[in-house]
Amino acid sequence: MSTERLTERLEAVLGLSFNNQGLLQQALVHGSFLNEQGGSSLDSYERMEFLGDAVLELVVSTEIYHRLPQLPEGGLTKIRAGLVCRESLSQAAQSINLGSFLSLGRGEEASGGRERDSILEAAFEALVAAIYLDQGYEPARGFILKSLHDALADVCRRGSSLDNPKSALQEYIQGQGKPAPRYQLVSAEGPDHSPVFTVEVLVGDQVIGAGRGAKKSDAERDAALDALQKSAIQP
Repeated sequence: MSTERLTERLEAVLGLSFNNQGLLQQALVHGSFLNEQGGSSLDSYERMEFLGDAVLELVVSTEIYHRLPQLPEGGLTKIRAGLVCRESLSQAAQSINLGSFLSLGRGEEASGGRERDSILEAAFEALVAAIYLDQGYEPARGFILKSLHDALADVCRRGSSLDNPKSALQEYIQGQGKPAPRYQLVSAEGPDHSPVFTVEVLVGDQVIGAGRGAKKSDAERDAALDALQKSAIQP
């Protein structure tokens, strides 16, 4: 199928009509394809991947900032990292069958590149950049929020329930019949007027989370939140 026909099909999937078809086409070109064709890597999606990652972080950061007003910076950072990551972005790419639209080299094609998470993640970021460059911020934001809707709703639901992550962690751990978590100070660094505490939370001898904060209590809260996120706890 021709490149033009592929991009038309993808436009139909996205519900968008690009002003500059070249942007959408470039977002679908893997470096391996250009290597075989003798093209420049600058014509692949790599530069667009860089921009798309930044747009994703801005949109997701803004969204969780407003949805979770009680969550501290450390918690917001962890939630964003769980959303703007290979697993969630590759799943979002799979939901629109993005791999089928990519131009890959023969070797990459033969080795299953269309289903490879790292390629799908990168292509999704490049697609975000193409939408942003061609359509503007709001359409890009809409596409991101639609693509990550379920994952975003899930982490925000969990995040909103974690105003007191230490209590939530204790309830979860003891509900499994394990001893209550305990917090251990790892280090206290920096000047007296601006210290940084690092704390680990343990169950028995196993470290299940770590956190940092300007106060020991903040570091403990951050460690509990880290443990909850790693445990993928569903309230």
